[in-house]
Amino acid sequence: MSGFKNTLLKALDGDIIARLRLQPVKFEQKHEIEYPGNPIDRLYFLEEGMASMTTTFKDGSQVEVGMFGYESVIGVSALMGTKQSLNRVYTQIAGHGYSCQVEDARREFRLGGCFQFLALRYVQAQLVQAMQSAGCNAKHNFEQRLARWLLICADRAHSDTFKISHEFLADMLGGRRPTISTTAAILKRKGLIEYTRGEIRILDVPGLMKTSCECYLIIKDYLDNYTEFDTSITE
Repeated sequence: MSGFKNTLLKALDGDIIARLRLQPVKFEQKHEIEYPGNPIDRLYFLEEGMASMTTTFKDGSQVEVGMFGYESVIGVSALMGTKQSLNRVYTQIAGHGYSCQVEDARREFRLGGCFQFLALRYVQAQLVQAMQSAGCNAKHNFEQRLARWLLICADRAHSDTFKISHEFLADMLGGRRPTISTTAAILKRKGLIEYTRGEIRILDVPGLMKTSCECYLIIKDYLDNYTEFDTSITE
């Protein structure tokens, strides 16, 4: 069981893992995990790859409101009673992981032990990520925001290269494609990234961190360390 890469699964003992009845799953790029109005019937634990949670509007546009990597539990709101997804969740970087039936996870959650403890901590980390990203989008310029997004994506996916279009980045950051193109060109001229059609590669992580805002390290710290934070919840 020590072979897990997923943050939450690594922290669980063998008895809990057995009760969750995990099944291996592969995620192709753009694999649809959740869709608004569809029932949440499984939880997903990414080992590799990256997924985005988006809010979709009536005109079909979307904006990213969450990001999932090896630290994640996708569908965790179902443990608190949510039956239908409010958001779209789909993979941006192909990978693999595990899934379990929601009822198995709810049964374990209701025992009030380690699984509940860690799931609630992950919810807190998700909230911090969403709140910090919302504040960042309102306060910081597009160059800072794009640098922050690329760094978080690289951390969550353990990869410095992404097959991703400017149109998609515009959706994720709530901007327009020309703005993304202009900002990416600035980062490229500084030697921080290189990009071709449909692919971006990070060349200089320290330089990208200097370009980003404080929001990157705040989000990174919570997602990396949510299993170790002090909390009023006790086992």
